[in-house]
Formats: sequence, structure tokens, C-alpha cells
Amino acid sequence: MRIIYAGTPEFAVPALQGLIDAGHDIVMVLTQPDRPAGRGMQLKASPVKQLALQHGLRVFQPESLKPAEVQSEIAAVNAEVLIVAAYGLIIPTAVLNIPTRGCYNIHGSLLPRWRGAAPIHRAILAGDTETGVTIMEVVPKLDAGNMISKWSVAITAADTTQTLHDAISREGARLMVEAMQTLQDTGCLASEVQDETLVTYAHKLEKAESAIDWTKSAQQLSRQVRAFNPFPVATAKFNDQVCKLWFAQAVAGQGEPGTVLQTHPLQVACGDGALELHELQMPGGKRQTAQQFVQGQHVQVGDRFF
Repeated sequence: MRIIYAGTPEFAVPALQGLIDAGHDIVMVLTQPDRPAGRGMQLKASPVKQLALQHGLRVFQPESLKPAEVQSEIAAVNAEVLIVAAYGLIIPTAVLNIPTRGCYNIHGSLLPRWRGAAPIHRAILAGDTETGVTIMEVVPKLDAGNMISKWSVAITAADTTQTLHDAISREGARLMVEAMQTLQDTGCLASEVQDETLVTYAHKLEKAESAIDWTKSAQQLSRQVRAFNPFPVATAKFNDQVCKLWFAQAVAGQGEPGTVLQTHPLQVACGDGALELHELQMPGGKRQTAQQFVQGQHVQVGDRFF
């Protein structure tokens, strides 16, 4: 089929590759404009653009889809389907009406739970036992379209946003390729209406949420650390420096919140239980194991994290 693909970050790469491999005609790739990145703040193409260029696909990078001339350019490619995966721009109703066989989205949650910008992070933070991906119709209201198919996965104590992101991205690509095969073969896709009484919203992460509050329970803080890996990364103060906490798990323990209970392994008291730190990073340094951190910072029992 003739497909417009709209996506920007790494999450959207597997589905584009899958659609290419399945033999679909990707007539246009919509992705956000190149953004400054890295220490030199040089303009960098999105992961989706990089893949599109490797395959010689037409790339279109408007700042907005609202201008009439932008919509005319999109309409001119005569697409049958628009597929969206973490595109990052609002898609006006006029654009949704262009494809003749519909618009479909890969959303990183089990809808109707966690509509919105940060569904994987919010699922971990909330202590959900599972998450997944939903293929859905795109409608003007945020993530409210009918659901086509789903895949679910358990959230374990070892999962981070990164590990779940990779699994969800991969399985979302598979489901979308299957959906497009069904649409091509039958001309329609069966769908299910979302139950509005079960809707929750995954609001965008704020940098201020990254700071650790040691008076919270170890379970809460473990979820926070894992949810904020790889971005924006949970932070705590040690020796008057802000360090990043990349991975941690809740264990039994008791003491004044923020106090180092033992160094091998590195365990810090919380409001309830203790947080066993596995991977940390000091300002200007590289990520390191807890034992490297203990040796480098001369950590002793009784020291404090703030």
C-alpha cells in the first residue's frame, strides 16, 4: 500500500523498517526538523530520518502540519494510509482525512490506560504489573481512537523504561505490519472502542521529578530510578555533588532516610526499606558500578545521600 509514515525517535524506527521489509510503498516520511544535539550543538537528523535516507525515501520535515501549503504537499502523494509512531507534532483533522484507508498509531501502553506523552515511564512509576502496546485508529482527541490490536508484557523489578521501550517498539512494529497486511488483504480492520471510564493520562515528565526524596519507600524510589532510565535519570546529592542513579532495587533495611547502611552492596535507608544502588554517575564522569562509586568517593557506613 501507499503509506505516509510519521515518526521521529528511536521508538519509531522498527515499524518503519518492518513496513519497508514488508514491501509497502512508503511515499513520504514525516519527521520533526533536525535539532541541535551533542556538545557542539550541531543539527542532527532524527533516527527515523536517518533510516529513511538510507532507503532513499522522501522526507518531509515541516515545523507544523497546520499550514495549507504543508497539507497540500502531503495530499499530493496520494497515500492510502498514514501511520504514526511517536511523531511529536499535532496532526490536524484535515491531515487525518487525507489517506483513503485511514490513519493508525503505535501507542506504548495498554489503552485506555496511559494516554499521553510518557506512558512507559508512568506505568513503572505507578507500580503497574504489566504494560504493552496498542495499535489504534488516530482521531483528533488524544489517543482516544478505536483499538485494533494489543500486546502485553509483565513489568519486573529489573525493568527500566529503556528495556520496556525496546520490547514495546519491537512488538508494536510487528503488530502494525500485521495490521497493514490485514487491511491490504481484506480492506478493513476490526476495532474495539475504548472504555472512557478506565482512562488515565501519562503526563510529560518534568525534570523536577528526577530528584530522589529518601523519605519515600524503597519500592517507590526503585520505580522512580527505573522509570527515569534512560531519561531524565533520577538524581541525589552526595558530598555536595548531584549524582545520577541509573539502576536501583528495593531491599529490606532500616535507618535514617538517606543514610548508607552498608557499602558491599551499597544500600541506603529509605522511609520504608532500603534502596540498593547498582549503577551511579558523578558529574563529568562515566556511569560506574556501585563498588566503583564506593571506592572512588570513599563511601562509608553512616554517610548521607540527600
